[in-house]
Amino acid sequence: MRRIDVSMPLFAGMPAFPGDPEFVVRPVRSVSEGDPYSLSALSLGSHAGTHVDPPSHFLAGGDPVDRLDLSVLNGPCRVVDIPPERSVIGPEEVSSVPSGTSRVLFRTANSLRWREKLEFFPGYVAVSERGAQALLDRGVRLVGIDSLSVESDVTDRFPVHHRLLGGGALILEGLLLAESAAGAYELECLPLRIRGGDGGPARAALRVP
Repeated sequence: MRRIDVSMPLFAGMPAFPGDPEFVVRPVRSVSEGDPYSLSALSLGSHAGTHVDPPSHFLAGGDPVDRLDLSVLNGPCRVVDIPPERSVIGPEEVSSVPSGTSRVLFRTANSLRWREKLEFFPGYVAVSERGAQALLDRGVRLVGIDSLSVESDVTDRFPVHHRLLGGGALILEGLLLAESAAGAYELECLPLRIRGGDGGPARAALRVP
């Protein structure tokens, strides 16, 4: 087995969703400065970089990140290519997800833009509300995407998040999939075990036979 790391590195100046806290690293101890060890203080949002959205992110009384079933985040998955000219993932695009898929990661034009430069950009490819329902209808329990949000909503109602999380599916955002061809993989994803957390930054990798 080999692994493809599909998670975003955390670094000062990294892309963040508008309004989210920026990632900050502050050296506390440094070997190069004569200290016996190096140590840094980190400041970041709960949805920094590659991260998992638990139900509590949008649903009152929903499970937080430390109570998620990790089996949903780990196991066979399918990377599905969305043609670069498509700006939204709707029912037609979802129809290309193979029957029986429980974990799907969408590889869109976003990944090509991330490969050029790791900075936030508007107009990213996202899932529509009808696309979200189509995914639930197909029995998908984990929806991953190569953008910092699974939806692009200007009304602040966030219908896609409500639809997916309320329908029993988890969301994995901020993936880097430029180097991962469409096909079947084994997903490994472990979000930080933040007690009562509304989100969990995660390291995610695809295992390739």
